[in-house]
Amino acid sequence: MSNSAAENSFQYDASGDVDAEQATRDIADVAAIEIITTAAVHLMSAAAVKVGLADNPEEQIDLDEARKLITALAGLVTASAPDISDMHARSLRDGLRSLQLAFREASAIPDPIGKGPGEKYTGPVN
Repeated sequence: MSNSAAENSFQYDASGDVDAEQATRDIADVAAIEIITTAAVHLMSAAAVKVGLADNPEEQIDLDEARKLITALAGLVTASAPDISDMHARSLRDGLRSLQLAFREASAIPDPIGKGPGEKYTGPVN
């Protein structure tokens, strides 16, 4: 669900806060696969920025943060792959692998094969 669709479906109270009951009903209508893929895309986007793949890498690179995000993404992708379609799992695994390789390239002292971010869940990436 896009941000604008989500914003348009929420009811706001007098203080401008989202009506929790309405938000709960809206989230109940969202399929699990959509929630999983949305969370994965958020993790991928944040990791890409932290690994230096954004517009301003000199100011945004943070490999410690990138490692955490990539590891969380690897756990999510690995755990959810059996329950989501092969099409979704394949694209998430491809994005994860690209981030793992970008991390390795950005590191001044690369991790040994099999010890990089998320490789505990995905196996060695090279």
